[in-house]
Amino acid sequence: MTAADDMFTAALDGAGPDLAKFFTVSRDLLCIRDREFRFVRVNQAWELALGYRVEELEGQKMAPFIHPDDMPASLEHMQRLEIEDEVVGFINRYRHRDGSYRQLEWRARRSGDHVYGVARDVTERLELQAQMAAAHAAAEAANRGKSDFLANMSHEIRTPLNGVIGIASALARTDLTAEQRDMLGMILSSGSTLERLVSDVLDFSKIEAGRLEIEARPFDLRAELGDLLEVFRGQALAKGLDFPIAYGDAAQGQFVGDAVRLKQVVGNLLSNAVKFTAQGQVSISITLDEPPAGPATLLLEVRDTGVGFPPDFAAALFQRFRQAGSSRFGGAGLGLSITRALVEMMGGEIEAASTLGQGSAFRVSLPLARAPAREAHAPAAPEAHPPRSLSTLRVLLAEDHPINQRVVELILAPYEVALTIVDDGAQALAAHAASRFDLVLMDMQMPVMDGLAATRAIRERERETGAHIPIVMLSANAMTQHRQDAADAGADHHLAKPITAAALIQALDIALPL
Repeated sequence: MTAADDMFTAALDGAGPDLAKFFTVSRDLLCIRDREFRFVRVNQAWELALGYRVEELEGQKMAPFIHPDDMPASLEHMQRLEIEDEVVGFINRYRHRDGSYRQLEWRARRSGDHVYGVARDVTERLELQAQMAAAHAAAEAANRGKSDFLANMSHEIRTPLNGVIGIASALARTDLTAEQRDMLGMILSSGSTLERLVSDVLDFSKIEAGRLEIEARPFDLRAELGDLLEVFRGQALAKGLDFPIAYGDAAQGQFVGDAVRLKQVVGNLLSNAVKFTAQGQVSISITLDEPPAGPATLLLEVRDTGVGFPPDFAAALFQRFRQAGSSRFGGAGLGLSITRALVEMMGGEIEAASTLGQGSAFRVSLPLARAPAREAHAPAAPEAHPPRSLSTLRVLLAEDHPINQRVVELILAPYEVALTIVDDGAQALAAHAASRFDLVLMDMQMPVMDGLAATRAIRERERETGAHIPIVMLSANAMTQHRQDAADAGADHHLAKPITAAALIQALDIALPL
């Protein structure tokens, strides 16, 4: 335990200081007991720790001083010393003179007919450990509670948001006047902004809880970024901004990394750049520093001619809930905080520079390894086949929310899909047994029986028939774990709410067999 233990061991071996002197000076609780478990000798430290005078202990049985609940284990350790030479680290409780109990940690050795023991009062240490463990457990519980709250709030927000965006996207496919189409565009833009805010809050929560994971999968750099850049090119052009894109010669091919999070980083930077720029341009350069030996470094730079920010604000810019410029631009101030966290989780660095009123530049460097040759030259995944005619399709929709039922109905109406609607998983099972369908759209959270249970039940039924019906999980639960839960239950595809017409038709096309 300490140097006192070494001195005590040396005293037992006859090589140390006089035993009587050692008993006098030691601050640890020293004792000698006989085979009858009596105190033969104790030192003054016992009085300081337990309140008993030396003469009150010497000659007494040890058992009456030990907590009754600790007696079985204490006797077991005492008896072990009849066979073994030493016991270390055993803890039991001894009664204090005032009736309370103190926890003693023991080291004991047998020598002849006696056992020599040294103990230390560890009551305060164990209480502190217990308090720290309780505080840690409380923090973990609070963190889980926060995550559960955010997940539930995400579900509750996405459910009505699905009605807003879904119906608006369905309305966009009808004949409208220019003024109506302009108003509808504002509804869709506001709905998209709200969805992004919900996603940012969830991502931030997962980052704080250490539950966001970075994947490492092969991906084609230009193919992954291409569609994303075209989206922001369209947004920039709509504001009258130029949008030059510069690729370095080496910035192409197959790499290994998290393409989803890489696109999130690029998307966050471009979203801010377009939002904060009223005239001029937003540009992005994508280059690769690839030394002869060692991994390559992907270099991203997003520049704009927007409002900018003061130089002394650069350090605070990546803090949560901080925004440069006026709050009139909207947002929760989480985008750059999440971006920095994602960049650092991928092993990279991000920095910002700006001149107020003249624009900003954000630079990201990320380690990025090229995919092994066999993966880099693997044939590309086949493109999705063009949407087929849906006019003969029989679809079962299990959805308990009337507005969300109407959203799907409005989206599928122009395609003349035969749609059957039920309100819960149990009704979906009954409908599946009574009629033949080509596909099931299954909400995840429903009363009576949820979508996961209903999906599992359908798959169990299919084990007996050998059939397989495609199931698309429609869910306001949009976290990675929810998508995994859907896949584990047997769903063929997961579509997060809010649902747009294009996303739903694409999901049908993916899930239906060729």
